[in-house]
Amino acid sequence: MRINSSADEIGIYLNKNEALVFFEFLSRYSDSDKMDIEDQAEQRILWNLTCLLESDLAEPFAENYGDLLEAARSEIRDKE
Repeated sequence: MRINSSADEIGIYLNKNEALVFFEFLSRYSDSDKMDIEDQAEQRILWNLTCLLESDLAEPFAENYGDLLEAARSEIRDKE
């Protein structure tokens, strides 16, 4: 797993095994609305992803992180 970023975009690259494990985890969530870990490999994928994002994003360490998070959520949320 690796990350590549620019000012406005972050690209996350997975190898085939990581992608397959992550796909299964996300598919189960999509089908059930439950984020249950069925195998430690799924937990590893989530830990690795968190570490990559933490090393690339400055926002989680900003004083106004809550405001930045809410603005991002508002942009992404389905429009009514």
